[in-house]
Amino acid sequence: MADPYTVLGVPRTASDDDIRKAFRKLAKKHHPDLNPGNKEAEARFKTISAANELLSDPEKRARFDRGEIDASGQERPDHAAYRRYAEGAQGAKYHQESGISEDELGDIFADLFRPQAGQNRGPGGTRTFRMRGADRAFALTVDFLEAARGAKKRLNFGAPDSSGGETLDVTIPAGFADGQILRLKGKGEPGLGGGPPGDALIEVHIAPRPFFRREGDDIHVELPVSLAEAVLGARVPVPTVTGPVTMTIPPGSDAGARLRLRGKGIHRKRRGAETSGDQYVTLKVVIGASGDPELAKFLEDWAKTHPTDPRREMGQGAPQGAAA
Repeated sequence: MADPYTVLGVPRTASDDDIRKAFRKLAKKHHPDLNPGNKEAEARFKTISAANELLSDPEKRARFDRGEIDASGQERPDHAAYRRYAEGAQGAKYHQESGISEDELGDIFADLFRPQAGQNRGPGGTRTFRMRGADRAFALTVDFLEAARGAKKRLNFGAPDSSGGETLDVTIPAGFADGQILRLKGKGEPGLGGGPPGDALIEVHIAPRPFFRREGDDIHVELPVSLAEAVLGARVPVPTVTGPVTMTIPPGSDAGARLRLRGKGIHRKRRGAETSGDQYVTLKVVIGASGDPELAKFLEDWAKTHPTDPRREMGQGAPQGAAA
């Protein structure tokens, strides 16, 4: 099997995050669902998954870097020790620089090929190859509100045009963020020689939804209000991720004013505790139908007795006579 660093295209000094990003990029390119009937892509995907399985495990990666296991995760025999024996004086049997006798060397070989408890045995009592199955990578797109509230989805894969297709039921936890990965234990490729199956890695993408914008655990909404509602104040319905609520607009609210609905943001469990963000509502004053003569006459008369300069502070500090 090829060097896992070479397979993923990362240096040996790569961080865990670098390895994870490289795997995601290659998995998307070579996934069998995106390359139907392409045996080369399928084989490449399995190789990528096996490389990621080794390098994403800190213990296995460290043992591989030290040369204790190979790219498939199997133990490596100490060939260097055998060479030391072969390099003895001409005509002499294996000398004992390492303190291992010829009889002890025979015991080592016996241990290598002796079946051990808990391992599968083939014909004649020899050990069979046992390996964990490769992980399978998937991508799933969910609605904004499904990710915010939590949802159950069914992922179809395999052969979608025949009865042989497979399905996977996926639970999206409430508050799931775009790009996060769900790991379903034991839902990957079957193991070899009685080895455990791999896992299913599902990268979740969240489709945008009109009016809602997420920042961390907070939700932002721009709410259109009428001129009368902004001037006189009102109680109006406001959409939230859990359904509409009634919010009070204070009299004399300006366009761009921001109001907060406490606890109406993303609700999720974090480190065993439940947390909730807030929802921030920015007012957008909408005048409505233009050309209303009564409104125009009222504002004209009102402006004569209520002079105001909303841009007064913008001119502070500007040189006199400066033109915009």
